[in-house]
Amino acid sequence: MEGKVNFFHNFKINLIVSVFLFISLLVVFGSFSSASGEEAEKTYILMAGKWGKKQNTAAIKAGGTVTFSHGETGVGIAVSSAPDFLEKALASHAFTDGAEDMMIEWQPPTEVVKFDDAGVTPGDETFFFLQWHLDAIEAPAAWGAGFTGKGVRIAVLDGGMPADHVDIAPNLDFAASASFVPGFDFDEDVPGFRHAGHVAGIAAAPDNGLGTIGVAPEATIIGVKVLHDGSGSFGWIMQGIEYASRSLTEGGAGADIINMSLRGIICKGGGAGPLVAALNKIINTATKRGVLVISAAGNEGFNFDHAWDCIVTPAESGNGIAISATGPVGWALGNTNFRRPAHYTNHGNSLVHVAAPGGDWVLPGNDVCTVGFIIHYCWVFDMVFSVYEGTSSYGWGGGTSMAAPVAAGVAALIKQRFPNISVGALKNKLANTADDEGKPGHDPFYGRGFVNALRAVLE
Repeated sequence: MEGKVNFFHNFKINLIVSVFLFISLLVVFGSFSSASGEEAEKTYILMAGKWGKKQNTAAIKAGGTVTFSHGETGVGIAVSSAPDFLEKALASHAFTDGAEDMMIEWQPPTEVVKFDDAGVTPGDETFFFLQWHLDAIEAPAAWGAGFTGKGVRIAVLDGGMPADHVDIAPNLDFAASASFVPGFDFDEDVPGFRHAGHVAGIAAAPDNGLGTIGVAPEATIIGVKVLHDGSGSFGWIMQGIEYASRSLTEGGAGADIINMSLRGIICKGGGAGPLVAALNKIINTATKRGVLVISAAGNEGFNFDHAWDCIVTPAESGNGIAISATGPVGWALGNTNFRRPAHYTNHGNSLVHVAAPGGDWVLPGNDVCTVGFIIHYCWVFDMVFSVYEGTSSYGWGGGTSMAAPVAAGVAALIKQRFPNISVGALKNKLANTADDEGKPGHDPFYGRGFVNALRAVLE
């Protein structure tokens, strides 16, 4: 990979190559903060049958401060510097379980290269011709049938959203966007590539004559920051899901669909069991509210039918669904094997609901190809093209992080046609209108099939 990257500097195009090979397992970074000379304040996730006055009182008596609670699920978050807080809280019998929250790396560092020249300016041609993933799922035909995701709200739970980008801002609900990462607004993150923007652009970049087009170009984007520099806590993610799935009238984001292009590998004995259980409950609450939760299957290349001691979360959490990735090899050379399972995608009958384009980067060598007016390595064009950062820069990325928002966009098209569809029916419609690939019926790589936007809105 290193030889391929070095050659990029010979080009003067403002495009970015981003390769999302998520290979690391669960990484624990420790507690959130520490006070000099004092016991570090820690954050805890607590669970009860329901959360009420009894739980608030018990947490306070144990030496904590409740920072979040949800009555129906019985999930709460408390902070405390008392070393025996959790022991005392559980001894009160007000809670069924609990654990110290964990900061983990949900999106391991990615390899990106940015070019110097300016990006898109008014009047430039769009990059639609680079977006092979749209033709692969027949999205343009679905638009032609009148379905663009209009009126549907997609919450992107991720890092900081590039809110001023020309392919984000027109569809972004600024007022409903929010951050659950202390000290940062929803549009803040470390300098450089914005994973959230790449994901949001794939799902719902507007058809505005600039840059790229999303699968559901008239859907509304809601930025919900739950990560910073790819890392975050279970608590931040749970609060983000609860907020995104709550109705606007109740002070939430009013999402119809939640996209989480993030993953953690959780194995038995690591102490995260209660955290996963709490996350399950929060996702199931979103489902009860009528919100479909879509997650990336992850990029370790594991078969989770045989990973008996480990799960990938949130892909296998609650009533959400997981999306695997496909990608061509040599599209710039004329190959159209868009439905080929990507080399990195996690898979398994127990894991995958459907598959969608996520891109790949395994074409050998550094041969150069020309697509439209873009000259680049041939293998680069096999990845998914979308937003990068700032106001007008773009790039390629590959991973189940890219496949999930493709599926979210198709779900938005279905939701536009059937506004009152239940979550269960929406899941079934997404699966039943997918093209059967691999072994007949349910397949470890494709789940119920490869998503088809046209069939999804016509059948």
